[in-house]
Amino acid sequence: MKSMTGYGEATAQRRWAKVVIQVRTLNHRHLDIQSRIPREYLAIEEEIRRVIRQRMARGRVEIFINRTPLKGQGRKLQLDEELLGQYVRGLNRAQRKFGFEGKLDFSLLAQLPELFQLGQADIKQEDEKSLVLGTLESALKKVERSREREGLQLKSDILLQLKHLRQICAGLGREAKTLARSRLEESPSLRGEENFREHQRDLSESLSRTLKGDINEEIVRLKSHVEELASLVQEREPIGKKLDFLLQEIQRELNTISAKVPHLPVVRLVLSGKEKVEKIREQAQNIE
Repeated sequence: MKSMTGYGEATAQRRWAKVVIQVRTLNHRHLDIQSRIPREYLAIEEEIRRVIRQRMARGRVEIFINRTPLKGQGRKLQLDEELLGQYVRGLNRAQRKFGFEGKLDFSLLAQLPELFQLGQADIKQEDEKSLVLGTLESALKKVERSREREGLQLKSDILLQLKHLRQICAGLGREAKTLARSRLEESPSLRGEENFREHQRDLSESLSRTLKGDINEEIVRLKSHVEELASLVQEREPIGKKLDFLLQEIQRELNTISAKVPHLPVVRLVLSGKEKVEKIREQAQNIE
């Protein structure tokens, strides 16, 4: 079980650039990926998103990528040879036409504008892609460990609430039996053994229909949902949506029990159960 909240950062460097990737995950009903990446990586943005989708099923994912070219690396001096030829031909024509003296030398050519430009070295796209995706994997592993750590805390809190829910289920069972005995005692006394035997079955069946049978069905389902929930939180796969569904089922059974048996001790137990469900629901909002 993992939390949806986490953070991871990774840095990698090659001879031409340094890349820093930060990934932050937050609560969100669905998977929502927000990326801020350099222009150089727009071509692989979809692949970056694909890698994230393979690792995460739910939550808002914010990814920040910073690329810093290294000084003296990944850059090269480029000579515009065509422009140089135009300069040389033009200067020679001017010398012949106007009789200028002197010879063309490198110091003169070096001063000519736009003859030399500092450009990016040829970097293979696959090398750049490998740098980014490798750094992303490292950052996502840290995010996953962060989410697992918080998930353990959420799991501990949920298991505590499940312990209380089990106690509430047991209490509801006891109250059902107490009410059954109470109604037996309050029923009109029957004279004679034969008369008692004659009405015993009808009384028992009536009581079962009005109280014990109906409420026991809800209690059995309630216990089943609680145990299924306890099993669910032990899983490593995303459980957030399943958890939401089970909490709705538990809430429904509690509502039905209080509606069928508006007896004060039962109502108190139901209210306590709803309180525990709400606490689990708050935790579930942060579970993947």
